[in-house]
Amino acid sequence: MSTLSETYRDHPPIHHHHIVPLDFDSLGSIPDSHDWPPSSHDSPSRGGHHINENASIPLIDLNDPNAITLIGNACETWGVFQLINHEVPMGVIERAEGETRRLFDLPMTRKLKTLRAPGEVSGYGLPRITPFFSKHMWHEGFTIMGSSAHHASQLWPSNHQPFCDVMEEYQRKMKSLAEQITHLIFNFLKISDGAEITNWLHTAGAAACSSALQLNCYPRCPDPTRVTGLAPHTDTFLLTILHQSRTCGLQIFRDGSGWVPVAPVAGALVLNVGDLFHILSNGRFPNVLHRVVVDPTRRRLSMAYFYGPPPDFCVSPLNDPSESPRYRPVVVKDYVRLKAKNLENALSMIRL
Repeated sequence: MSTLSETYRDHPPIHHHHIVPLDFDSLGSIPDSHDWPPSSHDSPSRGGHHINENASIPLIDLNDPNAITLIGNACETWGVFQLINHEVPMGVIERAEGETRRLFDLPMTRKLKTLRAPGEVSGYGLPRITPFFSKHMWHEGFTIMGSSAHHASQLWPSNHQPFCDVMEEYQRKMKSLAEQITHLIFNFLKISDGAEITNWLHTAGAAACSSALQLNCYPRCPDPTRVTGLAPHTDTFLLTILHQSRTCGLQIFRDGSGWVPVAPVAGALVLNVGDLFHILSNGRFPNVLHRVVVDPTRRRLSMAYFYGPPPDFCVSPLNDPSESPRYRPVVVKDYVRLKAKNLENALSMIRL
């Protein structure tokens, strides 16, 4: 059985010269490599530049008796929502954010000890989407896929265990929440527990799903209009669960509304639909396009947990006699390969 790490190692998306972040703290001005022309901040196919400050994504209480319907409707109409009363203890989230801050506070010489090599998937570096854009992003990140012990021991030779313990606990809580929300969405879609498409949800062990944790840092920038923190893109898997610090920056694109800022809500997590849920729902759920802008005075931190079926699982549109399938079935690891090589064009390559 394939693992997600093996899948990404088999299809490295970037070359070594793409993956060295800048030492942002030492910069006196914005280098040309990170200076984006205004028109290039938007997606070439689904962009636009309008910022809609009046719109807001749904805020859902998981304890609401109508939570299933509310979540399903949010997936249909927005592809994203904020969730409160999700039962992930705030102490766990705060400890994980604290360790994320401790990581990005390290000097660049220390962080570069864990720089991702071309064939690696975990460690320090730039976003995997970097080679699809002519300019680099105002961003540094750290990817955890599997155990973090090797890289953590390079970052903190004598004090790495707290980081490992906290990140393992955080991922356990995120996995449990992702499973819960996936069950609720399947219920909304009237997919029974006995259906073949749910088999992987009942499988124990690390290989029972595809998951990864991405720690993000967006340093403050004196002229945010000239840079982008994270370029417009969609996520690959079923769901993304995001914790964002109190600094604003995340924006989602909605047809008819333009770019909608996702203001941080105390205690809330942001959940968004990825490509695989878009395929599984036969296009019923939009795979939400999103980006990050940076702040002129404050650094922004976030932690994104990606969740989906195991790499060998075949995802296909729901069998609904009333409508034709819009996509052909695709094995998760094959779609990862398509996305790594084609980014936003990957879906069109499996469209019927």
